[in-house]
Amino acid sequence: MSISFHPGEGLLLDYASGAIGEAWGLAIASHLSLCPTCRSTTSDMERLGACLLESIEPDPISTGSLDAVLSRLGDQADDRAALPISNPESAIPPILPQPLRGYAGGDVEQLNWKRLGLGAYHLPIQTGDDTAVARLLRIPAGRPVPQHTHQGLELTLVLDGSFSDITGRYGRGDLQEADETLEHQPHADPGIDCICLAVTDAPLRFSNFAARLVQRVINI
Repeated sequence: MSISFHPGEGLLLDYASGAIGEAWGLAIASHLSLCPTCRSTTSDMERLGACLLESIEPDPISTGSLDAVLSRLGDQADDRAALPISNPESAIPPILPQPLRGYAGGDVEQLNWKRLGLGAYHLPIQTGDDTAVARLLRIPAGRPVPQHTHQGLELTLVLDGSFSDITGRYGRGDLQEADETLEHQPHADPGIDCICLAVTDAPLRFSNFAARLVQRVINI
């Protein structure tokens, strides 16, 4: 797998520092699980941040703070222990990487996809982020998405198949950043359906009247 399109350094820095919303962070974390280059860059950022923190004079903590933290860590450890353990030797490699697979509730063929029309499907992903919306998209091989522009930022991470538009061809692991300056009509490439994670902070602006009618129903 060769990844050609990566998040900008600003997004990676926000992710590394924790200054990013949950929906955006889900897209970045899913990309990192597929991209060793960005994992390395993010690790360097985290190490730099740790060095900066070590140079700060610490404030005294209140009595009982350590016990409270250890108690919370113990609760998290119990939650992790309750999760089922997969057998990597017998399992088919999943299409959805973690942490996305956990958010979606399973891999691609296990999900309750909702119809968009013209053979396309989507699945809203629930997060605690009220600044952005995340959803999985499944576009039939060889079919286009209606032409549109954006009223805000959109991150699109390809998970299976590929799509092409005026900015290039995007395959598994590639992440496209789109904003108000981009008007495009992505086409799923022939072969297999294109499955993507899309995160937006504002509705798309479709050129096609029929697409705008559907948009009112699905809030995309």
